[in-house]
Amino acid sequence: QASAGRACAMWGKNSANVTDTTAISVHGTNPQNLVEKILRSKIYNHAYWKEHCFGLTAESLVDKAMELDTVGGTFGGIREPSHFIQLTLKMLQIQPEKEIVLEFIKNEDYKYVRALGAFYLRLTGRPAEVFQYLEPLYNDYRKLRRRLASGEYCLVHVDELVDELLRDEYVFDLALPHLPKRHTLVASGLLTGPRRSALEEDLNELIAEEEAAEAAAKAEAKAAAKAAAKEQKAAAEAAAREKEAAAASRRPPPPPPPPPR
Repeated sequence: QASAGRACAMWGKNSANVTDTTAISVHGTNPQNLVEKILRSKIYNHAYWKEHCFGLTAESLVDKAMELDTVGGTFGGIREPSHFIQLTLKMLQIQPEKEIVLEFIKNEDYKYVRALGAFYLRLTGRPAEVFQYLEPLYNDYRKLRRRLASGEYCLVHVDELVDELLRDEYVFDLALPHLPKRHTLVASGLLTGPRRSALEEDLNELIAEEEAAEAAAKAEAKAAAKAAAKEQKAAAEAAAREKEAAAASRRPPPPPPPPPR
């Protein structure tokens, strides 16, 4: 009963930290439970959560996401939660519509907004849609600043972060929900065919361009050969006419007709 009471306390309107009453369970649990209790407590007591995350809606959260300049989980000796992980918890709390999350992922102007949307979808999405919407981000090679546990920074590319989300089980100090292998989803009909990379598409375009250029070169060479043959034929005919005219000029004139009797 005590555990049931604590679970109910996270779902309601009596505290700034409870999950929205309209939110639905994710992977069979309260969405905020995807963040471990110790980390949740640190976030709830953090000044950024109290000053900047209080009262955020799905619409106003976009503005906060646009202010992000790093990705990461916790850092430093006291394992302080980053702004990135705090906004992730806020998204779990208010559970924005799927269309809003997809707009985060499709946002090409703000790379940290895209990273936040991708991380949230990896936590809450069904396996097929995780692959469907995150795999295109393999084509994003922009750099992100990542806050390490030591507090130092390093650079990571968006496509590298996506690869972590699709392969690893623990990212940004959170245990990710189990994600079946891609070939398993393909075999079950939830995904179609192997993933096509941008490099493969570029290679196909390059091959097509080379084949088109080769065909054009062959056609040009064929036309040039045809024109040369035509010129040679015309030159040969002209030479034959000249030879015939020269031979005609060298013939003796015909004898005069005999006089009449």
